[in-house]
Amino acid sequence: MARKILVVDDEAVLVETIAYNLEQAGYQVITAADGGSALEAARRETPDLVILDIMLPEMDGLEVCRQLRREHTTATIPIMMLTAKGDEIDKVVGLEVGADDYVTKPFGRRELLARVRALLRRADYPAAGNEHASQETTGEVPRPSRELVAGPLRIDLAGRRVNCRGQDLDLQPKQFDLLTYLVRNRGTVLTRDQLLQNVWGYDYVGDTRTVDVHVRWLREKLEEDPANPKLIQTVRGVGYCFRW
Repeated sequence: MARKILVVDDEAVLVETIAYNLEQAGYQVITAADGGSALEAARRETPDLVILDIMLPEMDGLEVCRQLRREHTTATIPIMMLTAKGDEIDKVVGLEVGADDYVTKPFGRRELLARVRALLRRADYPAAGNEHASQETTGEVPRPSRELVAGPLRIDLAGRRVNCRGQDLDLQPKQFDLLTYLVRNRGTVLTRDQLLQNVWGYDYVGDTRTVDVHVRWLREKLEEDPANPKLIQTVRGVGYCFRW
């Protein structure tokens, strides 16, 4: 079954262009022209991905993103923000309210499709219980361990859950992916470009601030003192390293 993508923008020509390119690539497309309609469509259709413009009439894309993240049925849907502005603040704020990625207008077809494919890869992670279903239908024996343990962290890979110092953490999909990659490569210094390519799934062109924002998020949730992190450490001039 084709993956379903909700495209939200009040520029009719742009929506038509995006929808055409996505449909040519094999996706099913739903569209909305304002924030209220976007929320209704997301609740009704539960798309696999939302492409969401920041500048919308009545309710802007940032507020739509916030509301989608608050609701149980839409909280984990990948969200790509669109912005016509060059200001970094728009991109950072979009990430702060729960977006997984952003793209600045104008953008090319190849870039759009590459980012869409990268975000949809998160849906390929096994959901809790899928391993049992796989064993029943295929006879395959599940992996003996689906948990990563590092210091105060316990990461349930199948259920995509994280517990730190006895408390369950509420992580957005890309935060979970980044943390998992850092822990799996503990002790290794990883550049921002490496993290973008291996976590986001494509060669990210331009500003690497995306990684910095997500690392700051993780530190606020994981570290006892986010200003003096012990788990996710900065290696000045290079990148980041998970140490334990």
